[in-house]
Amino acid sequence: MRSPGEGVHVAVVGYGYWGSKHVRVLCSMPSVAVTVVDEHTGRLAEALSRHPGIRVAEHVHDVLDDVDAVVVATPPGSHAAVALAALDAGCHVLVEKPLTTTVPDAETLVDRARRADVRLMVGNTFEYNPAVARLREIVRSGVLGRILYIDTARLSLGRYQSDVNVVWDLAPHDISIVSYLLDEMPAATAVWAQRNIGRRHADIAYLRLSFERSRTQAFVHVSWLDPNKVRRVTVVGDRKMAVYNDLSDTERIRIYDAGVDSTTLDGSPEAHAMPVTYRTGDITSLAVPYSEPLLVQDQHFLSCVRTGETPRTPGSRGLDIVRVLATADDMGGSWPMVSGGFVPAPIAPGSATTPVAAS
Repeated sequence: MRSPGEGVHVAVVGYGYWGSKHVRVLCSMPSVAVTVVDEHTGRLAEALSRHPGIRVAEHVHDVLDDVDAVVVATPPGSHAAVALAALDAGCHVLVEKPLTTTVPDAETLVDRARRADVRLMVGNTFEYNPAVARLREIVRSGVLGRILYIDTARLSLGRYQSDVNVVWDLAPHDISIVSYLLDEMPAATAVWAQRNIGRRHADIAYLRLSFERSRTQAFVHVSWLDPNKVRRVTVVGDRKMAVYNDLSDTERIRIYDAGVDSTTLDGSPEAHAMPVTYRTGDITSLAVPYSEPLLVQDQHFLSCVRTGETPRTPGSRGLDIVRVLATADDMGGSWPMVSGGFVPAPIAPGSATTPVAAS
């Protein structure tokens, strides 16, 4: 076990969109040495120009003997190979989402980390977001009442990926958020996905997630082909509703005292009775102090490296989410209709193995 301030040498593999962010936050921390690994020499030159104190290398195998931990920020298809090499070298590993692109690879990483007695963590960044943690508190407090459904939207124009479709690229965030809010992994999923641009990957999709214990559903909309950037989670309860807007600077969470009462005028409940009564009350905006989630996440990872504690988002949690994504793939990108409803596919046995940790 290391002391809290003991130096840690971290290799960040992949200096792309997420890798560059990891390098920035890690270089801001005391007692942390950083090596950037990328096969593109132009990216290494860019990293050195922005962070003169770092080391660079073109291949991960050249640095594994010299580092304590590895952050894997390469394209998802290479996550398993890079992470496995680091685990086999006795390094602690943080892997950007998704953990891997297949269930067997994710299972291998979890098992190898356990055997090597090193920490394996998945980068579910939103579980380290103070606003999401506050929304979880609101859901768990019961102020919204019974959760009728959750709706999420993660939309933007561009950032097409070469090795995964839009579900594997964007939906891990929302599966992570929703299961964190409900403290439960989905038992079944259904998906509709469509490819509009190019010949390989779907660029728009809708997922439905079914939660048994909570007796509720979540609907996840992801798109690379939308004119507006949207990062929104709506939680609808039978008493109140809450909206988390990650793009708002000042009002990230709003609680709406609004709803529908489907009782008749004399108060006797009837499933299809009309008219309904609408409730529209106050809208409350909650002030949530901001801390950069990636900084909080990476600080937690280094704490786990130094102390040996189990990460809040361990590899087994990443495995659970990969199982959900793989089930969506197994459905062949279709969302079959029967009697006006959707047919869900059960998540493979062994999911929901990791309790969702409270913040």
